[in-house]
Amino acid sequence: MSALLERILADKRARLERGEYAPAAVPPPRPSDGAAFVRALREPGVRIVAEIKHRSPSSGELLPDADGRLETIALEYRRGRAAALSVVVEEDYFGGRPDWLPRAKRISGLPALIKDFIVSERQLDFACSLGADAVLLIVRALDEAGLTRLHEAARQRGLATVVEAHSGEEIRRAAAVAPDVLGVNARDLSTFSTDLTALEALACSIPAGPVRLAESGIRTRAEVERLRAAGYEAFLVGEALLRSEDRVEALRGLAR
Repeated sequence: MSALLERILADKRARLERGEYAPAAVPPPRPSDGAAFVRALREPGVRIVAEIKHRSPSSGELLPDADGRLETIALEYRRGRAAALSVVVEEDYFGGRPDWLPRAKRISGLPALIKDFIVSERQLDFACSLGADAVLLIVRALDEAGLTRLHEAARQRGLATVVEAHSGEEIRRAAAVAPDVLGVNARDLSTFSTDLTALEALACSIPAGPVRLAESGIRTRAEVERLRAAGYEAFLVGEALLRSEDRVEALRGLAR
C-alpha cells in the first residue's frame, strides 16, 4: 500500500471516529438502485461512466469552481450520452462534497457511483441516504475479510459494487466476492502513472460474470477501441472530459 493511500485511509477512519457519515437528513432524488447501474453498463455499445472530480493528488485541480458548475457538468454528461455518473465525494484529498451526488443524479437522471474510500458499513448507509446506486470498494485498501463483509453489506442495501483492482493478484481477490462490476485501474497508486498497455494485459484475468470496467488514463476513441478489443465492456473517464472545452462532443466522440 502506498504512503498516500495509507494517509487517506487513516484520515477516513479519523472522520469516522469523529462521528461523521451520519445518514443525510434530506431524502435522495431517487432511492438507490444498484440493478439500474449495472443495466446501464450492460447496454449495447460503448458505455462511458463519466466522472465529476474537483482535483486529485496526481493532477491537481481539474474542475475550478466545481460546486458552482456541478449541475452544468452533469447535464453535459447526460447530453453526451454517458451511461452513468461517477461522483468523487472524498473531501480531504480530492476536494469533493457528499451533496454533489444527489445534485448530479437529480438533474441528470443518470445512475450514479459514489467514489470514496469505503472502510465502514456506516459509509454504505451514508451512500444510500444520498441516493447512490453503486459504491467503490478498493481491493488494496481492504483485507479479504473486510472486502467480503463490505461487499455483502452493500448488496444487502441494494447497492451495486464496483470492486477495483490494480494487478492480477488483486483481480483474483476482487473476483472472489463476485462483484457486479470489476474495475481495473490503469493508475498505479504508488507512482500515479497510468499504463493502458498493462490494463489491456490484465483484461484476460477477469473471469466471466462481472462487467469489465477500464478505469483511468483513457483519452481517445482509439484507446477505447484498444481496450474493447482486450475485453473491457465499460470505461470510466474523468480527466479527459473535465479538461475538454466541449464535454458533450468529447463524450460522443468516445462513445460513437
